[in-house]
Amino acid sequence: MDGFLIAFAISFGVIFVAELGDKSQLMALTFATRFNAVPVLIGITIATSVTHLVSVAVGYGLGASIPTGWIALVAAVAFLAFGAWTLRGDSLSEDEEAKAKRAGGSAVVAASVAFFLAELGDKTMLATITLAAQHGTLAGSVGIWAGSTVGMVAADGLAIVVGRQLGKRLPERAISIGAAVMFFVFGAWLLYEAVPQVWGEDAWGRVVDVAGHHGLGWAALVLGALAVGAGLWFRGRAHRARGERRLDVARTPGSPAWWARTLFVLAAVLGFGAPLLVALDVLQPISVLARPAVAVVGAGLLLLGFAVVAVAMLQLGTVWRRSATEAGAAAAGDPDAARRPVLATGGIYRRVRNPALTGLIVGCAGMLFMAPTLLGVLAGVLILVAVQIQARAVYEPGLGSALGAEYDEYRARTGRFLPRVRTDRTPAGEGDRTTVG
Repeated sequence: MDGFLIAFAISFGVIFVAELGDKSQLMALTFATRFNAVPVLIGITIATSVTHLVSVAVGYGLGASIPTGWIALVAAVAFLAFGAWTLRGDSLSEDEEAKAKRAGGSAVVAASVAFFLAELGDKTMLATITLAAQHGTLAGSVGIWAGSTVGMVAADGLAIVVGRQLGKRLPERAISIGAAVMFFVFGAWLLYEAVPQVWGEDAWGRVVDVAGHHGLGWAALVLGALAVGAGLWFRGRAHRARGERRLDVARTPGSPAWWARTLFVLAAVLGFGAPLLVALDVLQPISVLARPAVAVVGAGLLLLGFAVVAVAMLQLGTVWRRSATEAGAAAAGDPDAARRPVLATGGIYRRVRNPALTGLIVGCAGMLFMAPTLLGVLAGVLILVAVQIQARAVYEPGLGSALGAEYDEYRARTGRFLPRVRTDRTPAGEGDRTTVG
C-alpha cells in the first residue's frame, strides 16, 4: 500500500506540473469553449487513462517504444480538420439541439480521440514511462497510472474552468474563430514535431534547402495577403454595423489621423515588398534569422495576430449592432444618439483598449520572421509608429472628448496594447458589462 501511495503522490505532482502550460491544457480550454464541460472532462479522462496505461505497460515490462512519428502526423491532420470543421460551423434543428443538450456523446468522442492522439509521444507520456520504470512493482505501477491520470485531468480541469468563463464573455462567432485558430496551431505544432520523427532530424532543413529563401518569401507573401484580406473583411463587416458613428477628429493633411493612415499604407507597401523581393531573389534575408524554426514561428505569429484582429472586429461589430437598436429607441429624446461613439468594455476589450492594433503588430512581426530583411524591419518600425499615433493621438483623444468620465474610468483600468499588471479599483460589477453610449 505504501508503494502505491508514494507512486501516486509522485506521479500526480510530476504530471500536474508538467501539464501546466502544455498544449493539452490549451486544447482542454479550446474544447471547453465549444462543448459542455462534463463531456470534455469525460473524454480527457478516457484518453488519459488509456494513454497512461500504455505508458505504464511500456515502462513496466515491454521495453519497446511506440513509433509516434506517424501517429503525430495523423494527429496533425485531425487537428487541421477540427479547425476547418469549427470554422465552417454547424447548424442544428430544434430536435438535434435538444438531443445535444441531453447527450453530449459527440463531445466525449471528439475529446477522447483528440487527446489520445496528442498525448502519444508527448512529454507527459514519456514522464509516465520514466516513472513506471523507476517503480517496478505492480503496486507502484498502478499508483503511477492512477496518479498521472488524476494529475493530468486536474490540470486540464483548471483549463476547462477558464474556458467556460471565457465562453460567457465572448460572442459565439468569436469563440468559433478562436477555437479554429487554436486547432490550426495545434495541427501545425504536431506537424512540425512529427516530420523530424518520420523523415529524420534534418527533415525541415532539407525542405528549406529545396524551397530556399525564395519559397519562404512566396509563402510569407501569400499567407500575409490571405491574413490581411481576412482582417480587412472582418473590419469592413464590423464598420458596416457602425452606421453614422464617427470619432470627431481632424483628418486633414498633416493631422495625426492623416499621418497614421499614411504610415500604415507605406508600411504595407514595404512589408509586402520585402518578401516579394526575397522571392524574386532581389533581396537576401538576414542570415541569422533565415532558419526553418524562425519561419515556422513567424507563420504562427502571423496567423495569431490576425486572428486577434478578427476577434476584436467581431466583438466591436456586435457592440455597434446592439447600440444601433438602443440608439433608435432613444432617438426621439436625443437626435445625436445614432452618431455618438460607443465603448466596448467586455470580452477581449475588458483588459486591452486596442486589441486590433495589438494583433496587427503581432501579425506583422510574424510576416517579418518568415522573410527577414532590413526592408521588413523598416516596415515594422513604421507599423509601430503608426499604431502609437493611431492609439495615442486619434482613438484616445477622440473617445475621451466624446465620452468624458466614462472613457477616463475605462482607460484607468485597462492597458493600451497589453493588459495592465495592476489596475485601479472600480465599483463591483462595473467591469462586467459593455457600456453603450
